[in-house]
Amino acid sequence: MSEAIDTRELPAVITGYLKAHQARDLAPALACYTENAVVTDEGRTHRGKEEIRAWLTHAASEYTYTTTLVAAHRVDDEHYVAVHHLEGDFPGGVVDLRFQFTLAGDRIAELVIEP
Repeated sequence: MSEAIDTRELPAVITGYLKAHQARDLAPALACYTENAVVTDEGRTHRGKEEIRAWLTHAASEYTYTTTLVAAHRVDDEHYVAVHHLEGDFPGGVVDLRFQFTLAGDRIAELVIEP
């Protein structure tokens, strides 16, 4: 069971990643991940920093959108959820996405993104 928290209470690695991801700043975003991290987005899984780099590069160029962090939840010390509201030129135009983080120390070991 998760508890709602203020978005400012998310761990620094998550807020740093989200800021870099939103700015489409590849190097700082990649630095937030462990070497063997896993990202699942749109039903596809990307393993390791090279696959994550390719995913970030592709995701940043596919659509134009704005994103607003609207909620955060703490599941436990290693699991957090950040909810983003996106509006843009992607199919449907509006969506709320759950960024589900698993941390390993001060890095992201896993990220699952889904509505």
